[in-house]
Amino acid sequence: MNSKKMAMMILGMILTSVISIGQVSAQQAPASPRKAAEGIVGDKKVSIDFGAPSVRGRKVFGGLVPYDKVWRFGANKATHLTVDKDIMIGNLAVPKGTYTLYAWPVEGGMKLIVNKQTGQWGTVYDEKQDLGRVDMNVGKTIALVETMSLTIEGGKLKFEWENVSATVAIK
Repeated sequence: MNSKKMAMMILGMILTSVISIGQVSAQQAPASPRKAAEGIVGDKKVSIDFGAPSVRGRKVFGGLVPYDKVWRFGANKATHLTVDKDIMIGNLAVPKGTYTLYAWPVEGGMKLIVNKQTGQWGTVYDEKQDLGRVDMNVGKTIALVETMSLTIEGGKLKFEWENVSATVAIK
């Protein structure tokens, strides 16, 4: 084999390796992957689509998520709630449809904000679009919850992240 063919083969192998490494890097999971929570409450289907951030060694509440300010209730694209029938979240009547969820954390407490604006990035918040706000029952988790979770179980929307657990009734 002549040196020109050998050089072309080596160059081809190098390019293949570089492309393969690039594809592996591009396929790594995002830092805050999209997740979904679904549940049936009575005869009503309740779905939540959210970005699930992780603690990654950071102080979350009172740090990354400041107290006394609106928080996107997840990461990246806004967290969306979809209900196929009218429901009650706490004492708030929520008609059938899709909404954005935000939160207002305070030290030792949290309000859930149901907002009529949808499709936006999570940091775009218009208070005039609020359907309403409800208090959540807040407590501490038994152990560190590394990745934020939202679940619908036992007639409740449940939030857990870091050392905070918060629930609100859904009917």
